[in-house]
Amino acid sequence: MKTMAAGQFKARCLQVMETVRTTRVPLLITKRGKPVAKLVPPDEAPAHIMGRLAGKIEILGDIVSPVVPPEDWESLK
Repeated sequence: MKTMAAGQFKARCLQVMETVRTTRVPLLITKRGKPVAKLVPPDEAPAHIMGRLAGKIEILGDIVSPVVPPEDWESLK
């Protein structure tokens, strides 16, 4: 893990944050040689739920129509 003085971090904050994001290497920020903060990269965003099973399942037949015809539904009687 890299370390950086707080004054140096303050002067280059945006550049350092981008470096941590791209390299995924945490940074320890110190003040007078003592650790005061730790800058870590964000967790990877989870894949969107929609389309997650694309290419993994196969649809056979009609998935829109009811399994039994409406004439057989108990709620309509």
